[in-house]
Amino acid sequence: MPRAVAFLFLLAALRPLPAVAQQRPLITEDPLTIGAGRLLIEAGVESGANVDYPVSGLTGDRLSIPIGVSFGLGDVAELQIDGGYNWLDVERRREAPLSGRVEPRDRTGDVHDVVVATKVTLIREGERRPAFGLRLATQLPNASNESGLGLDSMTFIGTLLAGKTTGSTRIVGNAGIAIMSDVIEGSIQQDAFVGSVSVARALNNVVEVVGELAMQRVLFADEPPVGAEPRGALRGGLRVTHNGWRADAGIVLGLTRQDPDYGFMAGLTWIGQVR
Repeated sequence: MPRAVAFLFLLAALRPLPAVAQQRPLITEDPLTIGAGRLLIEAGVESGANVDYPVSGLTGDRLSIPIGVSFGLGDVAELQIDGGYNWLDVERRREAPLSGRVEPRDRTGDVHDVVVATKVTLIREGERRPAFGLRLATQLPNASNESGLGLDSMTFIGTLLAGKTTGSTRIVGNAGIAIMSDVIEGSIQQDAFVGSVSVARALNNVVEVVGELAMQRVLFADEPPVGAEPRGALRGGLRVTHNGWRADAGIVLGLTRQDPDYGFMAGLTWIGQVR
């Protein structure tokens, strides 16, 4: 936590210039939508060192290709579909609840669980008032537990969003509840708090410095169930925007055993009017 706070204060100390709404390489959702009739397509590549999968017992270095598409349904609504693909170079194995379902091989791969979400702006930003929004998302069980990378379970996430621009700095916060199926006993659900806070600081009309702290923690449980362990990560990087295109690059530092010790990411986003 001290490292996270120092990181956010460092971003806030940069010189003020105009800021814009944020997305990649962050995961914090801005309450503002992309706008009526607009289409956003984003893709990237991300690495993660020493990632642990408690349900399958696998540990190794991960390479991920996330892909996302967003459709502007009106001035205040947006439809999002996110997916992609993961590979894991397996370095260690251990006994785990579903380790017997995973084939003994040095590399495994699988699709991401597809996330379908709707985001709505509830209150627009005013001179002193932040913007507020709501995001409802369903994570589908596309990644299989036979690959060692999936849980074969569904998750529903409801998140409140808030964001405010002050000078050249935009601060966004998310807080909500994730309702997760228990991966061992199907008749049980797990409820978890999910939250994040991000800062974007514009260096000029093209370049931004961005950073965030994101976390997840199960509620009402003395010991976190397998598959619902605490998660936390720091992300930071740069974004460069030009003529509807935005390139990004950054790093991630994991704060729990399940998150990567460190990783690197880069991506490209296009947004334009389709009607």
